[in-house]
Amino acid sequence: MDILKKNLDITNLSNFKTRAFTRYYFELNYINDVDKIIDIVKFSKKNHLKILFVGGGTNILFSFEKFDGIVIKNNLNSWIYDKKNQILESLSGNSISDIASILEKDDEQYLWHRFIGLPGSIGGAVFGNAGCFGLETENNFLEAKVLNLDNGKIEYLSKKQMNFSYRSSILKETGKYFLISVKFDLSKKIEKYPQKVDNIFFRENKQPKGNTCGSFFKNPSKDLSAGYLIEQVGLKGFKLGSAYFSDIHANFLMSDDGGNYKDLLELISLAKTKVKKNHNIDLINEIRIITN
Repeated sequence: MDILKKNLDITNLSNFKTRAFTRYYFELNYINDVDKIIDIVKFSKKNHLKILFVGGGTNILFSFEKFDGIVIKNNLNSWIYDKKNQILESLSGNSISDIASILEKDDEQYLWHRFIGLPGSIGGAVFGNAGCFGLETENNFLEAKVLNLDNGKIEYLSKKQMNFSYRSSILKETGKYFLISVKFDLSKKIEKYPQKVDNIFFRENKQPKGNTCGSFFKNPSKDLSAGYLIEQVGLKGFKLGSAYFSDIHANFLMSDDGGNYKDLLELISLAKTKVKKNHNIDLINEIRIITN
């Protein structure tokens, strides 16, 4: 296809920044580009190619040197806020942190304050039901506009149809939809586990900076963190090749610039093995590992 770029370096499309390339590449820059996804899907099926949609790159680990498929980078980034009715409508490529900051500064809307500093896009947040400090993406969700990749039709999904759960949704479960835009009702404060914490101070002083996608494993429960378990088995600050667990926050998996994905996978496996052996708990990935 003429609209697809070939053999592109995608190292910077994941926050781990492990060296990676893709066979084909396409950027969604305008809403009209969504129509081209249908043709790309047809091309992928005809040639038996996988499609990978990438937003902010804060929830994916590339476990390959070259992706033998099509990477579609989502840059759809306009949004509107109805201040009177407190309804936010956003395309899926926007930064969720940027929107939260602007809502506070320009509209005195503080409901998403805890999302300030949260890495990633609106699309990624909805996809994985991102959350922090008691605030979950699903809390104020109204409706999603999606492209059904199986039939090429535009559909609208309600909160019930999204099947939200801890760090998951129907988008993540099925892989059959591309999220175009989403609506949120910011008129009601809904928190599952309210926490009094200065999230901006916490992110600046308690979370490591570098090549990371944040917490790699899901917390086994609200009272037991994966970071605690990793620290208990002696892996906090532990380094294996170009991969290591932060010495600030043990659940932050980190990578050196241009690191090797194989080092990351080996360290992930080591953590799972040790935690299972010592605590009989299975660590579950929060970050997606992308394979060929």
